[in-house]
Amino acid sequence: MIEVEDVPELRDPVMILAFEGWNDAGEAATGVVEHMADLWDAQPVAVLDPEDYYDFQVNRPRVYTENGERRIHWRTTRIHVVQHPDLPRDLILVRGVEPSFRWRAFALELISFATEFGADTMILLGALMADVAHTRPIPVTSYADDEATVHRFDLDRASYEGPTGIVGVIAEAAVQAGITAISSWAAVPHYAGHGASPKAVLALIETLERLIAVPIDRLDLVEQSQEWEATITELANEDDEVHEYVEALEQAQDTAGLPEASGDAIAKEFERYLRRHDDDSGGKEPPTARS
Repeated sequence: MIEVEDVPELRDPVMILAFEGWNDAGEAATGVVEHMADLWDAQPVAVLDPEDYYDFQVNRPRVYTENGERRIHWRTTRIHVVQHPDLPRDLILVRGVEPSFRWRAFALELISFATEFGADTMILLGALMADVAHTRPIPVTSYADDEATVHRFDLDRASYEGPTGIVGVIAEAAVQAGITAISSWAAVPHYAGHGASPKAVLALIETLERLIAVPIDRLDLVEQSQEWEATITELANEDDEVHEYVEALEQAQDTAGLPEASGDAIAKEFERYLRRHDDDSGGKEPPTARS
């Protein structure tokens, strides 16, 4: 069940969604939604009942103190609205945790909200860990199913087949409901994707600007990205194996032009990531830069 508060009348809204967990390497997707919510002082308008979708032994609630009283914060999916005089359209921001169960009902709740409040486009953000170098531009590939959207934004047509996350489920449900669905994925360096990656956040923001025709202030993201890259470089240089691995990735990307690669190239990286994620055979992983 979705608990809706007073939602104002929205101007040509677009819904932007990101979920923690499997779809969020380097916290890049959720980092974009957080950045936008902070930038424009997004207002909460709805929350999904966590009892319906989450295993609390996996997504444990958190206890905190407010005004001297102990309270419980339930991790779930929340919806905020951005209405700002400098923006040509309103934004519906969805940030949550990939649900533990009842995925189809979860997707339909969000589709219903989008339909009720006039959002005819949903942009789903994701990030995967891939064999790319942190010193090169973060590759971002955007997909859509319908030809009109593919041509309008010069996107890749969705062609991936295999295991998927909640981003893929919602995208398919949106298409079935007649809503335009675009999925944008950033490829985060595998050896540096276990912590927050501001460089990947920045790459997704640059892509999102083009899709929604709304300028997004970077604030201190550029500086944070430079610091992140310098830190990973320093850590990589301390380990000969990691350093050689990064050099090999740089050479491969420079040769293949991966930052401008086709959707098929990113799809292959996605498939490799999924195989690593699901492989229980103990296969050797690429080296990791550790702090």
